[in-house]
Amino acid sequence: MAKKINNTFTNEELLKYYEKMFLIRKFEEKAGQLYGAGKIGGFCHLYIGQEAVVTGILSSIKSEDTVVTSYRDHGHILARGVDPKFVMAELTGRKDGISKGKGGSMHMFSKANRFYGGHGIVGAQVPIGVGIGFAHKYRNDKKISRVYMGDGAINNGQVFEAFNLASLWKLPVLFIIENNRYSMGTAVDRSAAGKDLYERATVFGIKGEKVNGMNFFDVSQAAIRARDHIYEHSKPYVLEMDTYRYRGHSMSDPATYRTKEEVSEMKINDPVLSMKNTLIDEYQIEDQKISDIESAIKKQVKEVEKFALESPLPELKELFTEIYL
Repeated sequence: MAKKINNTFTNEELLKYYEKMFLIRKFEEKAGQLYGAGKIGGFCHLYIGQEAVVTGILSSIKSEDTVVTSYRDHGHILARGVDPKFVMAELTGRKDGISKGKGGSMHMFSKANRFYGGHGIVGAQVPIGVGIGFAHKYRNDKKISRVYMGDGAINNGQVFEAFNLASLWKLPVLFIIENNRYSMGTAVDRSAAGKDLYERATVFGIKGEKVNGMNFFDVSQAAIRARDHIYEHSKPYVLEMDTYRYRGHSMSDPATYRTKEEVSEMKINDPVLSMKNTLIDEYQIEDQKISDIESAIKKQVKEVEKFALESPLPELKELFTEIYL
């Protein structure tokens, strides 16, 4: 019989989550290469180092649940099941992109996959996510709105307004703070007063906790606890993910505000490698099964690159479509 964690996941299911994490890592590495080669324009915020967060949260999501996030959104939309070909085509500004090549890195969107952005303004997605949570409650559809934000957004006023309404109206919202420690380049201990960021929500009566965001299993178990709390009490919940981005804030950021030694030290607990080692050491999953997954993903990413670069550019008339006055 396949071993299970907390009687929740089989080995086969855990392999699927590892596959998702590895896909996000290799996709983002390729995006970084294409940006360096001038194939991706504008801003580009990579998710490398934070893969355990979005994948661990994914393990608690039902297909009809909704997600909204910030501009570091490539990993998020991949986690929601959007074909990576369309995500890369969006990054390269092509017609076949998930937003028709008009949104770029920061504005991925897929209504079919219940993914409502990708938002370029810091913290803008938080009240939007609360609005989606209100819609869930109004329709009594038993869904949860998962709202991601960074450690920089937590200092913005609209976030506290969103916390207040979510608590006051008892909305089914899970707030997820991806604390990667540096916001746009300022260390969190130099920009945020207090101890833990999740405590900003507790003053509004929202319960929460801080989680090791570098470990899939820790994230998954916390996400399941949060989901069950929302279902049982019909109240929001907040999770602060203690995570780390290996690259700069965006591709134009050299990240000189931290040392190479710090980055190397953080990579000791790399989320993808940690997941792989756990599957092998504790779940007795054969190395070959994992190697096969990795080989397939590497091949897929090459095909993704080819598809994106061969996809046509949008026609000029697309500049005037989907504009609301």
